[in-house]
Amino acid sequence: MHQILDSRKEERIVPLFRLGFRPFFLLGALFSCLAMLGWLGQLNGWLRLPGISNPVWWHAHEMLFGFGAAIVAGFLLTAVQNWTAHPGVRGWSLALVVGIWALPRCLLPWLGEDHVLLMVADLAWLPLCAWFLAKPIIITRQWRNLFFVPLLVLLTLLNGASWLWRNDWAMVEHLLITTVLLFTTLIAVMGGRVIPFFTARATGTEKAIPRLWLERGALASLWLILLLWLLPSSWIPSLYIVPLYIVAACLHLWRQSRWRPGSTLSHPLLWSLHLAYLFIPLGLLALAAQASGWPISQSLASHLLSAGCMGAMILGMIARVSLGHSGRSLQVGRRITAAFALVILSALMRVLIPQLWPAQTLTGWSLSGWSWIAAYGLFVWIYAPILTSPRADGRPG
Repeated sequence: MHQILDSRKEERIVPLFRLGFRPFFLLGALFSCLAMLGWLGQLNGWLRLPGISNPVWWHAHEMLFGFGAAIVAGFLLTAVQNWTAHPGVRGWSLALVVGIWALPRCLLPWLGEDHVLLMVADLAWLPLCAWFLAKPIIITRQWRNLFFVPLLVLLTLLNGASWLWRNDWAMVEHLLITTVLLFTTLIAVMGGRVIPFFTARATGTEKAIPRLWLERGALASLWLILLLWLLPSSWIPSLYIVPLYIVAACLHLWRQSRWRPGSTLSHPLLWSLHLAYLFIPLGLLALAAQASGWPISQSLASHLLSAGCMGAMILGMIARVSLGHSGRSLQVGRRITAAFALVILSALMRVLIPQLWPAQTLTGWSLSGWSWIAAYGLFVWIYAPILTSPRADGRPG
């Protein structure tokens, strides 16, 4: 990376706010543990959050727009510095964005879904991130990466709609699954850029040469599915979308098979990403089964993409990015390897136990939640000292 920062100015910034990945990865992971604990408490009757009238909405909204969006923001605000050779947002500006993100996370359980200030704050922080992302891209004319800006705007619009229609569950479930598909599409785009590269670099093999028609077909099928879900739910002829789900699943499975997943078994930072990506075709096939009338709910199918693809991919990526951008070697120990296994187990238990043993649905949800808390709790425990300390190599960032 270019030496684009003044070391003396950098040393005056608290390490946590020296680059976007630091606060958003750490606080996002910590928040996911607390939000999951709050969900389990309400689910099992252990506690009641006074401001939450609809715990299901709160759980889904916060895991997507609170946790998931924070990790995406941290990743993009860090990556843009590498893309453009311009300093990423840091210091007080970064602290302001993080503070606006944290405000509804902390106060929503107490002040409630009808609090206008919390809604405004929740709809303000992502556009701020989009501005900090767009500015260096436009200056350097890195047009290829500008498409992430409208994605953040679309995520904000979906968030706003989920606030406005939170009392209409049919509408809000449609919006939330659409948001899951947006995250899935983003993961597919970024996964295609980094997973083959990471795999080749770590295993000493040649990077898989992309087949243009396969890359375009796989991504286009996901964009088309997302576009259809952006339409009102009554406009989607469920049975007619089944072939599209199946074609998209097959294309993504084929795409991933070319990235040599079998060579990653001894590399936790790699197999975690490959297993996470595998949840994309699994989730699409589950959505196809649901739309065909099989006895599987949209919630179960979409959790293969949210708890599975999002949950596992996020953990694998933040574990790797945090090491690379803090000047440390790309090696993880047994505790983080266990965390990768736990987050995958969390997704499987969330889907398989309710599907195979419906009478044990609450048990499946609870076991899945505790597995998630253990996985991300391990990340917070191991990575908090890394993310709150200066780079190990003495460089800025």
